[in-house]
Amino acid sequence: MKKLVLLVTAALVAMLILVPSAMAQDTLVASGGQTTAPPLPPSGGATPSVLLPAAALLVGAGLVGYALVRRRR
Repeated sequence: MKKLVLLVTAALVAMLILVPSAMAQDTLVASGGQTTAPPLPPSGGATPSVLLPAAALLVGAGLVGYALVRRRR
């Protein structure tokens, strides 16, 4: 169980690190050397692209905290 918790936590941390860089690949480089990005979506609330990493961070932190509390007993 302990190894599974650590594996899931490592996967979540890797996702939180790699997903933003993968999403940044959508920018295009124009011939002048300046980067152009697609137009931004309208703001006004949390979108699923923000909620998923936030939820993953909360769940991962909870699992690590639970594992640390159980280990100290």
